[in-house]
Formats: sequence, C-alpha cells, structure tokens
Amino acid sequence: MAKLVLRFKKTIMLSIIFLAMVCLVLMLFVNINYDLTEYLPKDVPSSIALDKVKETFDDEIPNLSVYVKDVSVAEALEIKGKIEGVEGVESVLWLDDITDLNQPLAFMDKKEQEAWYKDKGALYLVAADSEISERVVEGVRETVNKEMTMSGSVLNQATMQSLTSNEVSKIIFFVVPLVLIILLLSTSSFIEPLLFLLTIGIAILLNEGTNYFVGEISYVTRSTSAVLQLAVSMDYAIFLLHSFSRHRAEKNNIEGAMLSAMREAAPAVAASATTTVFGFLALTLMEFRLGPNLGWVLAKGILFSFLSVMLLLPILTVYTTKLMDKTHHRNFIPPFTKFSRFVMRVCIPLSIVFFLLIAPSYFAQSENQFIYGSSGIHAEGSQLELDAKEIGEVFGEKQQMVIIIPGGDISKEALLSDNLKALPNIDTVISYSGTVGVTIPQGFLEKEQKEQFIKKGKTRIILYADADDEGDESFALVEMIRKTVEKQYGDDYYLLGQNVINYDLKDTIVKDGPRVSGAAIIAIGMVLLITFRSFSIPFILLLTIEGAVWINLGIPYFLGKSLNYVGFLIISSVQLGATVDYGILLASHYMRFRKTLEKKEAMRRTLEISAVSILTPASILAIATLILGIISTNGIISELGLMLGRGALISAGMVLMFLPALLLIFDKAIEKTTYKSNFLKRQEGERL
Repeated sequence: MAKLVLRFKKTIMLSIIFLAMVCLVLMLFVNINYDLTEYLPKDVPSSIALDKVKETFDDEIPNLSVYVKDVSVAEALEIKGKIEGVEGVESVLWLDDITDLNQPLAFMDKKEQEAWYKDKGALYLVAADSEISERVVEGVRETVNKEMTMSGSVLNQATMQSLTSNEVSKIIFFVVPLVLIILLLSTSSFIEPLLFLLTIGIAILLNEGTNYFVGEISYVTRSTSAVLQLAVSMDYAIFLLHSFSRHRAEKNNIEGAMLSAMREAAPAVAASATTTVFGFLALTLMEFRLGPNLGWVLAKGILFSFLSVMLLLPILTVYTTKLMDKTHHRNFIPPFTKFSRFVMRVCIPLSIVFFLLIAPSYFAQSENQFIYGSSGIHAEGSQLELDAKEIGEVFGEKQQMVIIIPGGDISKEALLSDNLKALPNIDTVISYSGTVGVTIPQGFLEKEQKEQFIKKGKTRIILYADADDEGDESFALVEMIRKTVEKQYGDDYYLLGQNVINYDLKDTIVKDGPRVSGAAIIAIGMVLLITFRSFSIPFILLLTIEGAVWINLGIPYFLGKSLNYVGFLIISSVQLGATVDYGILLASHYMRFRKTLEKKEAMRRTLEISAVSILTPASILAIATLILGIISTNGIISELGLMLGRGALISAGMVLMFLPALLLIFDKAIEKTTYKSNFLKRQEGERL
C-alpha cells in the first residue's frame, strides 16, 4: 500500500483535494437540529405524547415566556394583542385568559393574579413556531419595544442558531494559532506544523462535508466535532513525521525513508485510531439518539484523519522535504533526561498516591448530581441563564404541562381538574369544564373556542406549575400528576411538558451509562489485546486511563457542582478513546526497549523519547477543548470542553507518572502473559 501511495502520489493528492473542495460546498447544505428533545427514543411516553398532541391539536404549546416591565393592565392587554400579530406566534396566554379583567385587581385571587401580573410587570406565555424561532424572537422584541426579558425553548433555539456558526469560527480562530505554536515548539522545521494542519484540516473538511449524507446533525455535534477531530487525531501525523525523521537520518533516498516510515508508523497509528473510533462508536449504543449522532460523526472523522495521514501526508512530505530542510530550526524543547530520572525516583511512591485517589474518585463520580435536560443549556453566567433566573424570581417557575384525555364526559373532566388543582405547586388548571363550565352545551360555542379544548374526540387540559424544568421536586410532581390521571383514565391519556420530557430523558440516559462505558472498555480492551498480544497490558492501560477518567469526573462531586448527564457520558467515552493513545505509545516503547535493556533502564529511555510525543497531543487536546469550553455560551458544550481539557491533562499525567510504575511493578507478569515478549533476562540482584 505504501509503495502504491508513493507511486501514484500526484493522482492521489489531486483526488483528495478535489473531494475536499466538493465537501467544502456540501458543508453549506448540512441540516442542523437545535431541538434535543427530538433525539428522545420514539417509544418513551413523552415522545408518544408529543406526537399525539401535534396530531390532535396541530398547534404549539407555549414555548416562550415574555416578561414586559412597567406596564398597566390596559397596556399589558394592548401588548398581548401586538404579540399575537407577530409572524410565527400561534397563541398568547395571559391573565385575561384566566380571570375576568372587568373586576378590579383588588378583588382577584392574589396568587392567581401575581402569577401573571406583578409589580407592574406582565408575564405572557407564547406558543410560537419553533422552526422560525429567530424571526419570532426578533419580531416580539421589535413589536413590544419596551424593557423586557424572555426565556424558553424558542429563545434557546434562536440563540443557538445565531451563535453556533459564529462560535465555531471564533473557536477555530483561537485554536489554530495556539496549536501551531505547540507544533512549532515540538518539531524541527517551520514547515512541519503547516503540513500537520493542512492534513488534518482536509480530513475535517471531508468529515464536515459528508455530514450532508447523514441527514442532519445536532448543534452539539456541529459545535464540537471539528475541534475534537483536530485535537484527537493530530498525534497520528506526529507519529508519522517523527518516524520519517528517524529514517531520513539513516537513508539518503527521500521516498525510501518515507516508505520505511509508513510501514513503521502504520500499526501504531492504526491502533491509536481504532481505539479512538471504538471509544466514539460506544456513543452509538445510547438510546438517547444524540449519542449515535455525535458518535458516528466523530468516528467518521477519525477514519478520515487516519486516511489523510496515511495517504496525503506522505505525499506532501515527499514534495516539501527540501523546503523542510531549508526551514530547519533547533529544538526549542530541551531533552527530557532530567524528567525521566525524576519520574524513575518518584513513580513508585506516586503510584500509591494515585491508587489512593482512584478508589474515592470512582465512587465520587457515580454520586455526582446530574442535570438531565434543557436546563443544562444555560452556561453559568450567560445572558440566557440570567434572564431565565430573573423571570423565575419575579413570577416563580412557569412549568407548563398538557394532558390529553378522551373527550365526552365533562363531569369526569371537572373532577380531574379539581384533583389536579389540589396537587402541590400547581398554580393554574385551564380546561373546558373550568373555563366554559359544565352546564353550557358545546353547541353554543363557536368552533374556534371549542377547539381550544376539544378536538378529534380528545380533550386538552393545560397545567401551570411553580416547578423547575427538572429536579427531585419537579420529577415527583410528574409522578403525582400521572397517578392522579391514571385513577380516572387508566393508561388512556398523554402527558407532555418540559419537566415530563426531562423525566423520561433521565430514565433513558441513565440506562445508557453502563452500556456505553462497558462497550467502550471491552472494545478498546480487545484492540489492545490484539495490538500487544498480551493479557496483562490491556488491563494496565485501561486502569491508567479509566483512573484518569474517574478522577476527572469525580472532581465536580468534591466541588459540589452538578454535571450535565449527556456530557458525563460523552466525556467518559471520549476521554478514554482519545487519551488511551498516550498509554499505547509509552507501553510500545517500553516493550521495544525491554528486549535489549533491563527494566529500569528501558523505562528511563522510554520516558526520554515518549514525553514530547505524549505532551504535544495532550497539550493540543487540552488547549483546543478548554477554548471550546471558555468561548461556548451553551452550557452542555462549555462543560464538555472544560472537562475534556482537564481530562487530557490528567490522562497525560497518569501515563507519565503512574503507568511507568505499573509497568515496572508488573514487569514479570507482563513477560509471562505476552506472546513472544523476548524480554532481556533479569540480572541477578536487580530490584525495583
């Protein structure tokens, strides 16, 4: 294969560049989904309820809260009419829909009134077309033209749509120069970093463009895939060019040196890419379909990076070798001789410290407080979070739920409405029986009035509760509502609301956790077993990297912070798949040196030559994902970036400080459990 690549280098290079240009165009037509609720499994109750609500009443439920300040009741009514006229707004709910405004405010139920009008501020619940969320939000702002605050899924979606592309561009703008600096420091030519970036950049174009054939991708995938692909796969290019430099020193023939480098680097690059791919593919086992969406795209990206490194980079290197020679510079990073000696002195005591950290971290990461749904979308301190908090502080949480029940029995519906009103945290129950009355026949109503509540043989009841999107109290309320409705209607009902969706989301993705983690560990373990032909090394490498994952995920528990559960699952798979490469590299060098050296000298030499190769990709991954976390205003993406950045540094530290001790301690066991280990025989009197 290497000979064919070098023989047809011009044809291969032009073909790859042509495909990259095609993908650059296709990128513009990739559909992006900003609604994470659409990734719920189709068979969970809230997904079924959502389909039923759309099928029966074919209108949106309130998805935008609008708080207008300093208005009288008359002005508030006028503003309501203006909002109703905004393009994409289907309905607006306010105090006049709940009570008669002809009576003075002093005679109204205070709790009912202050849920909608308080301190000269009016709160409207707007049902709007989420497919044109940006136009709706902009239209409401222009129409109201007063001091106002908004929150809700339509605002979240509009904000994500406007920010996603801008933030991706901003992240790349900061990441590329910093990656370039790291590569300049760790290479010996000013041209090499440009070759790395060009090679992985083309792989990213191929991946982003082929997303067109996926159908659609989530905004989480869109925001993270390019940065993760760049950060995770850069070490493949580093492996190849480092190998080329070694062979170039031995051979005068450029293509001969590259041929040897490709043959030498291919197994290591393939093993690294395969472990990363399996780590990402583990996400495809999630029932919450965001996992498969992200997993397939990331895995596809790693395959493109592997192909680009093994096909395009050798050709670019052969064509630019003379230029690389002319732009050669001295090594900016000093040798790691002192570092390797230091590690050899402290690795055994440090391994005890790491063991003491791993156990509590394992239990801590399983006891984290989690956010399961849309509330995690607000990054800490973001304007979205501040606006939502302001509305909640004035009016309480306005959690809306919709119940669909069989129509035809008004008295039964009235009894259900009364029972629902008696539940804790329920502020308002809007139903036909409560709004129109039990005694007024349906024939006396206009069709439009009647179809607000009764349609296609079904009746709709709308609830408003002072409850969060999620949490123990909110989830307990969902359970109480379901039990209340089941007493009268059995299973013949549908319940929908953001907290209901989050309740089902929690049930779904909590089950995903063991499946995803277990699959990633088994798949990567099998790759390591085949790569090293050893029964002991896979356990040692997995303990090292999983230990780093547990420490990383345990930190929020000790800091008392909540984690987004989707991010938790993604991090556990991505950190394992992306950073196990560091362990593979160090263990491979140790096994090679161990054939001719005693174990301590073999480890010292291993650390000397492995440190730069490990710290370079770890630094790139850390910087790229930390920038992602700092710049993104989306809570899920921000948290994902910050934790992956921290995880990359922890993994690198564990590989350089903890793994050497394990390899030394279990040296004899490794020798006996590895096929054709061919270790240099232990000298008499040798000790750890």
